[in-house]
Amino acid sequence: MVIKVQDLVKRYGDLLALDHLSLNVEEGEVLGLLGPNGSGKTTAINCMLSLLEYDKGSVEIFGKPMAPDAYDIKKDIGVVMQNVAVFDELTVLENIDYFCGLYVRDREKRKQLVKEAVSFVGLDDFQNFRPKKLSGGLLRRLNIACGIAHKPKLIFFDEPTVAVDPQSRNNILEGIQRLNREGATIVYTSHYMEEIEQICSRIVILDKGAVIADGTKEELKDMISLGETITVESTDIQPEYAEEMRRIPGVVSVENGNGRLVVKSEKNRNNLENVLEFLKKHSVAYGRIYTELPTLNDVFLELTGKELRD
Repeated sequence: MVIKVQDLVKRYGDLLALDHLSLNVEEGEVLGLLGPNGSGKTTAINCMLSLLEYDKGSVEIFGKPMAPDAYDIKKDIGVVMQNVAVFDELTVLENIDYFCGLYVRDREKRKQLVKEAVSFVGLDDFQNFRPKKLSGGLLRRLNIACGIAHKPKLIFFDEPTVAVDPQSRNNILEGIQRLNREGATIVYTSHYMEEIEQICSRIVILDKGAVIADGTKEELKDMISLGETITVESTDIQPEYAEEMRRIPGVVSVENGNGRLVVKSEKNRNNLENVLEFLKKHSVAYGRIYTELPTLNDVFLELTGKELRD
C-alpha cells in the first residue's frame, strides 16, 4: 500500500474540514479524488504531504509514518499543483534542473534526468525559453516536468489541465498515463469528469471532509438511481408534451428547450419504446434520437447535490 490515511481530523476553528477521513491508495493505481468546492480535497492532500498539521489521525506513505522532516519519503514523491510554481528568471532547463536538484545531488545523474523530463513533456524546442515566453499549455507542461524529473514513485496532480487548450490537455493526460505505465502511483484531482473517467482506475468522492463514495467508475454509476437518458432533437415539441411525458412510468425528469427533449429514467428502466410511441402518438417530427447511460457527472451531482458551493 502506497498511502494509508486513518481517521484524519482537521479543524479550522469551528469548521470541520476533515471528518475522520480514511483513505487507502494501492501501488500502481491512478486514483481520482473528486469533491465540490470546500469538500476537503486540498486539505487532505496537504495533510498527506505533511504541509499542514492535523488534529487527529495518521498518515503513512510507503508503509512509514509521514512527517514534515520525512525526507526519505518525500524524495520519492512528486507534486504538481494547480498554480504553476516556477521561477520567471530561470529558463525551462534551469527550472527543471533546480527542482530536480532538491532530490538528486549527483550532477551527471541529474543532467540525464532533466534531459528525460524535457523530452517527456515535449519541451525540447523551448529549453532556453523563460516562463513568460511560454503559452499556458507549455507552462503547464513545464510545471509537470519540474514535479516529475526526479522519477518519483508517487505523484500528486492537482487540476493540472486548468485553462489549457484541448491539444495540451490531451498531451498532459497521455503523459500521466505513461508515467503510470512506467510504475508511478498517481493521485489526481480535477473538476473535468471526462478526464477522471479517462485515466483513473479508482475514484473517491469527498464531501464535508469525508468519503461518500469509493470504487471504479462502473461501481459508482451503479450506486445512483438514474438510468438511461434519452435525447430527442426536435423543434416540434409543445410545452404540454413534456408535462405529459413526465407521467410515463419510470421517468425521473423531462427537460424541453433549445431544440432538444431530454428524458431521464430510473435505473433498470428502458423507456425508449415509450418515448417513441409518445412521439408517434402526437405526430412529432424529430431528427436524431439517442440514449446514454449515466455519466460520472450524473453520479457526482446525485451524490453531492446541485447546490452551488463557495
